[in-house]
Amino acid sequence: MTIYSVIAGRWGTRNLAIDGTTIFAASLLLALSAGIAVPFYPVPITMQTFVVIGLGLTLGPARGVAAITLYLAEGAAGFPVFAGTPEKGIGLAYMMGPTGGYLLGYLPAVLFAGWLAVRGWDRDPLYAVAAALVAGAVIYVPGLLWLGAVLGFDKPLFQLGLYPFIFGDIVKALLAALVFPATLKWLGAQGGG
Repeated sequence: MTIYSVIAGRWGTRNLAIDGTTIFAASLLLALSAGIAVPFYPVPITMQTFVVIGLGLTLGPARGVAAITLYLAEGAAGFPVFAGTPEKGIGLAYMMGPTGGYLLGYLPAVLFAGWLAVRGWDRDPLYAVAAALVAGAVIYVPGLLWLGAVLGFDKPLFQLGLYPFIFGDIVKALLAALVFPATLKWLGAQGGG
């Protein structure tokens, strides 16, 4: 069950308006999550990966990718949807910076989480946790490659772009695996869908 099936079931239809509204709302949720910073050492942690993983688990692969693509397009257009914007820059200039690869990593992460969700991994807490942890780890691959391209591969990339974030990302993945499917189940029970 995806959030789309819950919403569509509530109104008895599946249509482009519901799809568009769901995808737009998901992109806004992701933008809001970029502004939520949890104080942490050595760097504050935003809630973006929590939402990215959760969107994959609830929207499925196609709508999840559409929501992330819309979010990235909003950012590329200059809307302050990324963490630290507008203070740290906006638009394509921000996306070409050191965090650009992590932003691009949201696409395969949401695709992977969504792919597993439509195969039922979101219905079992242990499988949902496994899906969320792997989806979260997927973000690091393009993130670290991009970081190396921007800063130089001779730099301590793991110390800069991996180690400080591992614990927080594990916690966010666990929360996403528990919160998003439970919320979806609750919404389905409320609407009879």
